[in-house]
Amino acid sequence: MNKLNSIIVLGLLAIIGILVAQLLWTKQAFNLEEKKFSQKVHIGLLEVAKKLYEGTNHELPAENPVQKISNDYYIVNIDNDFEPKILEFYLKTEFEKINISTDYEYAMYNCQSDEMVYGNYVSTDKNADTQRSVYFPKHKNLVYYFAIRFPNETNYLFSSLKFWFILSFALIIILLVYVYSIFTILQQKKYSELQRDFINNMTHEFKTPLSSILIASNYLKQQNAIKSDEKLEKYTNIIISQSNKLNTHIETILNSAKSDNSPLILDKKKVSVIPILKDVIENIQLKYPESKIQIQTIESEISIDADAFHFTNLIYNLLDNAIKYCENKPEITIGLSKKAKQIQIDFTDNGIGISNKNIPFIFDKFYRIPSTKSNEVNGFGLGLYYVKKICTLHHWKISAQNNIENGITISILIPPHHDTI
Repeated sequence: MNKLNSIIVLGLLAIIGILVAQLLWTKQAFNLEEKKFSQKVHIGLLEVAKKLYEGTNHELPAENPVQKISNDYYIVNIDNDFEPKILEFYLKTEFEKINISTDYEYAMYNCQSDEMVYGNYVSTDKNADTQRSVYFPKHKNLVYYFAIRFPNETNYLFSSLKFWFILSFALIIILLVYVYSIFTILQQKKYSELQRDFINNMTHEFKTPLSSILIASNYLKQQNAIKSDEKLEKYTNIIISQSNKLNTHIETILNSAKSDNSPLILDKKKVSVIPILKDVIENIQLKYPESKIQIQTIESEISIDADAFHFTNLIYNLLDNAIKYCENKPEITIGLSKKAKQIQIDFTDNGIGISNKNIPFIFDKFYRIPSTKSNEVNGFGLGLYYVKKICTLHHWKISAQNNIENGITISILIPPHHDTI
């Protein structure tokens, strides 16, 4: 838990650090772009001033005539009268040269007459409505000058930094996804701990009555009335045998289900399939006498490389499940066949079936299909999960599909390198 928390915190700090650095770089890039734009405007306006002085008797003053009043507002002092159309022509020409492609508005003032001589709004969009009123404040100590403002300068600068903003937005999305993923992981971990506690409690609840059954069965077996009756003695031995097997199931199946960090260890040996099937069928028909289970195969002997204990439990779980989820007289067919050097075992029942949307989830841990029959049948959703786990450990493939009429067929495909005939 501490290790997981450390990884989460380090990952979160790393992403936040990258995001903060990206935002700082974006801010710096914006400042540089703003400074670059200001320099370009300054150069362009200085060239316009030079053009206005050409062909006149006046010389360009030694002092820089261009003044930046605010971020988007400039004035250019011209100690000479000039035509408004010429000014607009020079502004357009020089701004095109230095690649300034944003709207601007300008105005010419004559402080001697204390009035705005001319003003106009110039848009880069030829279809835009440029009929706007232009107003600029007056400046003291200036006789002839013109002023220019860039009303969309901020938007223009932001548009030139699209890549930086897209990257910052992507990092924010990554951070949100990371936080959501961590929240989901912690929630799943919480649920997993609840499941583990539940299984531990259920293990204890199962073992207590089972111990009482074993004690009572062993005492019962020693009675003379049982010893003198061969049939009763056989049933008593079955109770003891199945109780011991159930005790082993509780230790093995539930413990394997409660923690995937403790994988099962298989004891693989060459086992004969048909005798194991017959043994399981005999035991399960003692529990469900009304059930009809038959084996269909043309093979006289089929052997596979498997763990006999878990393979037996696998078959028992599949048959028990098929019988419990059947509303009529249970009829199950176990088909054994050999296809392309692979062994296929099909368990076909006449049960209630499963909707197609639920079939992909029937092997999930603790999953139970919501239905009336499921409410009647007691269980924890571990049976088919255990079956799937045993198949996976053996490198077998298991699948389920609905039959044409009713019921389902669960197929186990055993690859050739895991079997011997």
